[in-house]
Amino acid sequence: MRIALFQMTSGLDPVVNARALVDAVAQAKAGGADMIFTPEMSGCLDQDRQRSETVIATEEEDAVLAAVRAAAREQGIWVHLGSLALRDPGSAKRRNRSFLIDDQGDIRAHYDKIHLFDVDLPTGESWRESNTYVAGERATVAETPWGKLGLTICYDLRFPDLFRALSNAGADIISVPAAFTVPTGDAHWHVLLRARAIESSAFVVATGQVGTHEDGRATYGHSLVVDPWGTVLLDGGDKPGLYFADVPLERLADVRGRIPVLRHRREIGDVVHS
Repeated sequence: MRIALFQMTSGLDPVVNARALVDAVAQAKAGGADMIFTPEMSGCLDQDRQRSETVIATEEEDAVLAAVRAAAREQGIWVHLGSLALRDPGSAKRRNRSFLIDDQGDIRAHYDKIHLFDVDLPTGESWRESNTYVAGERATVAETPWGKLGLTICYDLRFPDLFRALSNAGADIISVPAAFTVPTGDAHWHVLLRARAIESSAFVVATGQVGTHEDGRATYGHSLVVDPWGTVLLDGGDKPGLYFADVPLERLADVRGRIPVLRHRREIGDVVHS
């Protein structure tokens, strides 16, 4: 399986971002990729909720999603659209939703980010994703021609129970589209992604936002492809661009045979305090 990772610097205008995504889909196809992966918040990255409110749409009305679906159909390539901020019809909030789109432009699966980042930092920064987003409730594993793909988004990376659920459901590849900040990326990105690949006995494909964005945020980049042994097959570094990786799916059987953690897992009951 040959994949492409589009490491991008999303801005405030969904029209501009959509154009970049459509171009990347065409380049991925030209480069021989079977599937292209994009980052979290591919359609618009803006921490100013009031300003972004004018460009947030429902899934049915989202122009970025429509453009990427059309590009997938035109190019005949699968797309994992890392995530879009979408208006939630049932509330005043949004959904952080990823999509798996097939080579006919049809949506095969979607996933809403389960773990939301709420924190007050010593620097005085405060993040409250739960003020803006509705948390997802279900893990998602989707069938593809190359195996089962498990879906996560960014902060989900820090919760191994989700990855355990995906690997228990048969995930061969797990995607982690992200917009990691530079300090946390530098400290935790590589080690957590390698750990999730090893403990899940699966490939991990993590496509990140990169650089300084129009809203002032700086993201880490370093889009990674990690095999189930924990070997980094691709590191996109700190520059935007389209990066290709050949994924040796035969490694799954090899690694799972050598370290059969999936067969040896046990459910842990109550903890005994002594």
